Amino acid sequence: MDKKIREEFWHAFGKSPVVMIRLDGAGGHAEPMTAQLDPDAHHTIWFYTARGNRIATGGAAMAQFSGKGHDVFACLAGTLVEETDQATIDRHWSKAVEAWFPKGRTDPDLIMLRFEIANSEVWTVDPGIIGRFKLLTGQDLRSSELGQHAVGVV
Repeated sequence: MDKKIREEFWHAFGKSPVVMIRLDGAGGHAEPMTAQLDPDAHHTIWFYTARGNRIATGGAAMAQFSGKGHDVFACLAGTLVEETDQATIDRHWSKAVEAWFPKGRTDPDLIMLRFEIANSEVWTVDPGIIGRFKLLTGQDLRSSELGQHAVGVV
C-alpha cells in the first residue's frame, strides 16, 4: 500500500478510532467499537468488550471505517483473538474504558480483543485545487481527480 495513503488512514483513524465491525458469516448487524491504537503496533488494533458481546467469540472479521471529515474510508479484514497479555490490557486502560466497565480491569465480564489486520482497502477523498476549481465551475471531473484508492495492509 502507498505510504502516503497508509499515513492518511492512520492519522484519520487516530482522530476518530471507531469502526463498525462484525464477524464473517455471523448474522446480524455490525456494531460500533472504539479501537485502542498503539503507534508501534503495525496491522493490529484492540477492543475492550463484554464476554457476551456478539464479536467476543473471535474469528474472521471485517471492520468499516469512515473518517471524521469523511475524507478517508477503509475496509479492514482480519482475525479477532482474545488478548491475554496483561501488560497490553493495562497499557490501554483509560477513564473512557472504565466508564463502560466500572468494576475495573478485574471485571470478570471484561475481555480485550486483538484485531490482526490481514488486508485492507483505503479510499481518500481530496479533489485538490484543480478538482475544487472544476467542481466550482461545473466542469467534468475524472474519478482520479477526486481522491485515491489503495489495496494492501495498513
